[in-house]
Amino acid sequence: MAALQEGRKMILLLNLFYEFFKVGLFAVGGGLATLPFLYALSAKSGWFTPTDVANMIAVAESTPGAIGVNMATFAGFITAGAPGAAAATLGLILPSIVVVLLVANLLENFHENVVVKDAFYGLRPASIALLCAAGVKVFAAAMLSFDKFCAPVSFSALASALNWKAIVFGIILYAAQKRLKWSFVSFIVISAAVGIIFKFSC
Repeated sequence: MAALQEGRKMILLLNLFYEFFKVGLFAVGGGLATLPFLYALSAKSGWFTPTDVANMIAVAESTPGAIGVNMATFAGFITAGAPGAAAATLGLILPSIVVVLLVANLLENFHENVVVKDAFYGLRPASIALLCAAGVKVFAAAMLSFDKFCAPVSFSALASALNWKAIVFGIILYAAQKRLKWSFVSFIVISAAVGIIFKFSC
């Protein structure tokens, strides 16, 4: 029985490593580019929810570490404890280490090569597309109440699903940041306090 449990745990750890390895391998464009893959992994695995991803964005923007790494560590920990956190995090960062070492070697030898230049020309818009797709999902998670959003989609259904408190607060924060030029840490603290006071999750 114990051997069977150990075997299942090892399979889970390998699965965590493999799934986050794929995220790290194909998320070209930095931490934010991992978001579409994380949302897809959420739907596929059930290890974490889309709301967890949105919450982790807030955590990642207010603490050290990239979004993808924080999400991998979080998902691995809640799924399989500290070993799961280590497996998922290693899986996510390993492709970057390997690819950067290979690319650095290639660029040193072929940085004027037409094929290399063309490849990067194609990668840049792909990265922007991934960031835009992630931005849409983050906006929806922050500004829409999906429990109030129902089919068929109509203007009235969309209007009732909008989180008006969050929208108004976002506009106020944007204007304040442009005018006051405060540290982003100040805005994070203020945002957290306002969210608690006005119960944004309700």
